Amino acid sequence: MDLNYTFNWPMLDTVAGGKSVLDIPGLEIDDEDKANLFLLSYGFDFHNDNDQKRLWYYHRRAIVLLTEKLNYPLYEIPEILVDRKKLIDIRKLLYFSSPKNAASPDYQRWSCAILKCMHVFVHSENDMFSNFSEEIQSQVLSDFQKSIYHNGETNKKYLKAEAGTLPAVELIDFQYKPFKTSSSTVIKLLARPDALAMKVFDKLGVRFVVKNVYDVFSVLRFLLDNSVISFPHIMPDQSSNNLCPVKLFRETLEQFKYNNNGIEDFNAFFIKHLESNRQEYELIRKFNQQTHDEFRFIKFITRKLIHIDKDGKRIYNFFFPYEVQIMDEVSYQKVTSGPSSHDSYKERQKESARNRLFSRT
Repeated sequence: MDLNYTFNWPMLDTVAGGKSVLDIPGLEIDDEDKANLFLLSYGFDFHNDNDQKRLWYYHRRAIVLLTEKLNYPLYEIPEILVDRKKLIDIRKLLYFSSPKNAASPDYQRWSCAILKCMHVFVHSENDMFSNFSEEIQSQVLSDFQKSIYHNGETNKKYLKAEAGTLPAVELIDFQYKPFKTSSSTVIKLLARPDALAMKVFDKLGVRFVVKNVYDVFSVLRFLLDNSVISFPHIMPDQSSNNLCPVKLFRETLEQFKYNNNGIEDFNAFFIKHLESNRQEYELIRKFNQQTHDEFRFIKFITRKLIHIDKDGKRIYNFFFPYEVQIMDEVSYQKVTSGPSSHDSYKERQKESARNRLFSRT
């Protein structure tokens, strides 16, 4: 039997080579039957009117993302790929994405870019989280809201239990991180080669800002001892701590506890000890090429078992991951300005997304 030497190498690379579909040079679809089968396998029936409407919806979202969020001038994109009346058939994007089918290199590269954006929108908008956002936010955030107290006279916030022996922890700030918009999620997924929609764990989150490192660990102690979070549900491979190693904090506390001089003396002692010994201890930092090295915090992803009821009956249970960030005041000041600021981070993220859209790896 003669060997068949023809393989779709880009497709094989995504299945057996560890490459993301966002990083292949194009599709190899050259007729209607192949296009229809591709779409059907993907999840859309081209001959179903509702599915066609959804495809055109994602096409429109992709064009808006490219022009309004990633700042590509509309005139740079071939008009036929932008205007539905000129494109007529959404399957043409699949044809044009193949180098051998495209009428010009511009058609091919922009078709690929549009399809990449559409693909990520499809994944980011078709999950349990998108359908139950109100229930998720209510059930996750209520656990924290019950422990946040605001003193109207001093205008200060505290982390405090209604009953318990732990002292209240003064908060410089407490922030909710609302659900990421679809555009924000898509840019993040485009920017990070290892990211999948199902692995975006920070769609929702909270941030604690406190005075010093001792208070950072005091917040952690409070959340754990009062079961605000369930530590068995934490995802250890998603944790970051480049603020202070747990072992170093513990050893410093052990050295200091016999002095009994109070928290101010402890913080001065701790800072000196931290700076002279930090290099001897391992910091945990989940790699993110957009995050600046000066961004120091403790961050972890934990999960909440969400319950969805309808007409008095439980219809769904599922785990939802969310992010908790804790940082001291010095670190927070760096977050709000300079290279580690959120705006700078977002700009680096957009630049990575732009580069990836037109990569030919």
